[in-house]
Amino acid sequence: MLLKRPLDVALPRIEKTVNGKNATDKGAFFCRDELTLTVRLDRAFGAAAVVLRLVPDGEQARDLPLRFVTREGGEELYRITLSLSALCGEAGEGLFYYELLFLRGADTLFTDTKDNVTYTLSPRSAGRFRLLVSENSFDTPQWFRGRTMYHVFVDRFAPRGGERPDGAVYHENWHEEIEQFGAYPGAPVKNNEFFGGTLWGVADKLDYLKGLGVGVIYLSPIFKAASNHKYDTGDYETVDPQFGGMEALEHLIAEAKKRNMGVMLDGVFNHTGDDSRYFNRYGSYPEKGAYQSTLSPYTAWYYFRKFPDVYESWWGIEILPKLRLVNPELHRYLVGKGGVIEKYTRAGVMGWRLDVADELPDAFLDDLRCRVKEATGGEGVVLGEVWENAADKIAYGRRRRYFRGRQLDSVMNYPLRRGIISFVKEGDASALTSVLRELWGSYPTSVCHSLMNVLSTHDTERILTVLGGEPDDGRFSNAQLRVMRMTERERRVAKDRLKMAAALQYTVFGVPSLFYGDEAGMEGYHDPFCRRPFPWGREDAELLAFYRRLGRIREKNTALWDGEFSILAESENALAYERKNSKNRIVVAVNNGDQPFDVSLDAEATELLCGRVAEKGTVRLEKGEIRIWRVKHASTRVRKADQK
Repeated sequence: MLLKRPLDVALPRIEKTVNGKNATDKGAFFCRDELTLTVRLDRAFGAAAVVLRLVPDGEQARDLPLRFVTREGGEELYRITLSLSALCGEAGEGLFYYELLFLRGADTLFTDTKDNVTYTLSPRSAGRFRLLVSENSFDTPQWFRGRTMYHVFVDRFAPRGGERPDGAVYHENWHEEIEQFGAYPGAPVKNNEFFGGTLWGVADKLDYLKGLGVGVIYLSPIFKAASNHKYDTGDYETVDPQFGGMEALEHLIAEAKKRNMGVMLDGVFNHTGDDSRYFNRYGSYPEKGAYQSTLSPYTAWYYFRKFPDVYESWWGIEILPKLRLVNPELHRYLVGKGGVIEKYTRAGVMGWRLDVADELPDAFLDDLRCRVKEATGGEGVVLGEVWENAADKIAYGRRRRYFRGRQLDSVMNYPLRRGIISFVKEGDASALTSVLRELWGSYPTSVCHSLMNVLSTHDTERILTVLGGEPDDGRFSNAQLRVMRMTERERRVAKDRLKMAAALQYTVFGVPSLFYGDEAGMEGYHDPFCRRPFPWGREDAELLAFYRRLGRIREKNTALWDGEFSILAESENALAYERKNSKNRIVVAVNNGDQPFDVSLDAEATELLCGRVAEKGTVRLEKGEIRIWRVKHASTRVRKADQK
């Protein structure tokens, strides 16, 4: 663990090993593992004893003394070995917290961590380390690691075919501006404005996506619904005819498979639309819906407080009535044998991104993942929409067990997005390195390699706008935001920042998820302005070429698929890190400060963005420079220019 010094003492070194392998920067293991903690103390530290205070989640703390091992020169060694299977018992998984106490007569010091890796010492109990233990069988699909995802908002990506139902408002010109938006953020909007993108259109663009290095296509919701975004499901059993129906989905899956690409769907199971076959508030479907009659087969699928007009809905939005997923019949319909999940997964869908995963019950997630794995021979991927650290998240008063073995393969990586933005906009390297250490040190390694690394999504501003445009801080109306664009100078700055952000997104652990059009230079503030049609024929050639280069780098370097991760060095405004496996070694260095940042290479290396060969020795990075090296062997020393 990297150390910090809050007190005038020689700080102990704490080392972790699992089954003889160094695991000092990790905090998630398997039930079968034995975890050994070794503490190295300077004799001048004056510790009479070292104690491990272990707290099973929700239970009382236990104090376990470390065994004194030996004195070596001026150093003392203490050690303890924990059987994680003994800690977990019959559950076979668990969550624990711990801290180390250093007893020095009347003075006791406690470890205090913020990122689960680095720590300070405190005179009182403060931030405890997290210990996450997964079931022995837990793993994530190998094929998914190392891929690049492409997030398609179907109506706005590529037009061809599809029905046009009554009541839908269609643009005849693909490049027209969005017309529907609220008078203020959060104001009701019909969302029945369409541009005509379909699944047929997505299939037409597969070769374009392949050229970007894309290996996974993540589709916004495709089930029949009244809106253009389809998060208001009308019928889970029907692929929306506006998008081409089931025939178009099967065609897309087949064509993607020919190109070694998987298709992932957006699963919206927390709520439906009020204009659905299940709720049927407006009588759009022939069968009696829950809103229409207490005798409807679907009434028990919702939460009515006062029938029919007072019911629970997602975040109080009446058009999105909340589903009662604990209802056994609804549970079977969605995740049971022969249910919705199995139907589409057996049709060739290779993964699901679960909308608002924090609101889905444990039993629902357990059975959903089980059904996906059964239908795909273990190869299907289940990702959750979680905006914070998911290792021990409490949501709606419940501790979530996402990564203990039965629920999620991984999650959307919004913490990384925040860290990257802080670094590329403000030069704050510590904001990024703190996030990287915490996630690598909190999640199971297989989860880290499967993280959905996002910079833009349908729920956020376009990353280019974030990096160069006026901040959306409430000063502007939606009418103003609709027409706001960056100046030429602002756009130049934003593009340079985006290149740096994308290089980080594509080379840290996890799977980069590219929101359609970011590679083409699309701008846009919050929904709906982040959802404009793809600018076919008007792409930013410079950005597009850069993203294609990044895609090729990921495809050809296996260390970026499943390599170990370590931060080699950091300054206030720069950092360098390494990805390494048995076949490949990549070193990435980025400088966003005014001072030079020197990297000392111990062997010849090829810089992958430009193709230049760097000889053994020191390479200097000036402000704004990015380097991605494939290094020939073993170790790389990195330092700031003023370091000796």
